[in-house]
Amino acid sequence: VVASTPSAEPQLAAPPPLDLQGLETRLKKTKAIGLFTKLELKGQVDDLVSDVSAYHAGKSKYGIDELKEHFNLLVMKLLVLLQDDDPALGQDIARARPALWATLCDPQRFAKLQGA
Repeated sequence: VVASTPSAEPQLAAPPPLDLQGLETRLKKTKAIGLFTKLELKGQVDDLVSDVSAYHAGKSKYGIDELKEHFNLLVMKLLVLLQDDDPALGQDIARARPALWATLCDPQRFAKLQGA
């Protein structure tokens, strides 16, 4: 008789906590993106945050699917800009993408992000 032992499944490590300030600082400092492009991206991020805020307040002209599409397009743009000259930052942003979106979607976490 062969005793069966349960197969040990590897434990997946919990993702590290989302460090928005660290990502923001790295984006500001990266030389992979020019100054004017950074300013344009900041405006797009501000618009997205404003739209998400309006969504949570019930005053948005966009639904959650449209906001997610806007978010995904913005992240993809960042990844393309970073892929050649700062791939490590691009990888970190790609890994943070689900947590970033989860923060934007959740009214309580979004309010904390806004300092409310």
